Amino acid sequence: MTVIVLTHCPVGLRGLLTRWLLEISPGVFLGNPSARIRDFLWDEVRQYAGQGRALLAYATDSEQGYAFRTHDHKWHPVDHEGLTLIFRPSGRSTPPPASASKGWSKASKRRRFGNKP
Repeated sequence: MTVIVLTHCPVGLRGLLTRWLLEISPGVFLGNPSARIRDFLWDEVRQYAGQGRALLAYATDSEQGYAFRTHDHKWHPVDHEGLTLIFRPSGRSTPPPASASKGWSKASKRRRFGNKP
């Protein structure tokens, strides 16, 4: 089984993929081509994607049972002791918020010490 997901790619590329795969949703293609055809399609996707992004996932004989490739994604596959994982950069441009103030909150003081005036 092979799945190709396109985001912001030219319409002509989608037309090319529909020759070999079924488009089950806009930009999502599903099929069962041979490994040679799958590699050919992936080369075409990488060549004609332009400013778009692409993801290829396919079944294989591995520990996970599948493999995947990405094109122009911020998330990248990384091999970790034989398993392929996704590395997601944090992407935070601002520092995390400051930690909560120290001490007891007003609600916890009321619960702990009672509502004494």
